[in-house]
Amino acid sequence: MKSVCVYAGSNPGTDPDYVVQAQKLGQLIAERGYRLIYGGSKVGLMGAIADSVITHGGKVVGVMPRGLFRGEIVHRSITQLIEVDSMHERKAKMSELADGFIALPGGLGTFEELFEMLCWSQIGIHRKPIALYNTRQYYDPLMQLITHSVQEGFSGSNHLQLLCCTSDPEELLSFMETYQPPAMENKWKQLEP
Repeated sequence: MKSVCVYAGSNPGTDPDYVVQAQKLGQLIAERGYRLIYGGSKVGLMGAIADSVITHGGKVVGVMPRGLFRGEIVHRSITQLIEVDSMHERKAKMSELADGFIALPGGLGTFEELFEMLCWSQIGIHRKPIALYNTRQYYDPLMQLITHSVQEGFSGSNHLQLLCCTSDPEELLSFMETYQPPAMENKWKQLEP
């Protein structure tokens, strides 16, 4: 693994610990020699993790659609900024550059990016690790929802093995480094022989 894509909130959240934990993860990413791939903003948790990687000597690549430059406030101190025309291009470029994906706490955009990567993993478009950085148990309700979808027959039980959910950044990166994709069961239960 050489590059890690991080999805994160463009706001810092209500508790200062969100920023502190983003900074811890950024430090670990830099110390382990990984390149950070992220959305290119200098604000929120996005900015906090980028700043931490830079502070600790790491490389940071931001990918941002031109139309968001004013709204998300592009980070001008990163190693490389890749300008794209749309959100679709942004997500495709981030996926192309990354060897794995981590979702920090965030809002609807973070959820959308995370679920796209989970869906792509489920149907075999990629076989890269996906992890949730569960600061302040932020992702507990989401894990309950995914478990509920398994219990109700809309997702397979092996879908839970597609991601790691932890508040320990060391455990998170170790999962990503040793990830072995699970064997996927038949997605369409009605088509089973």
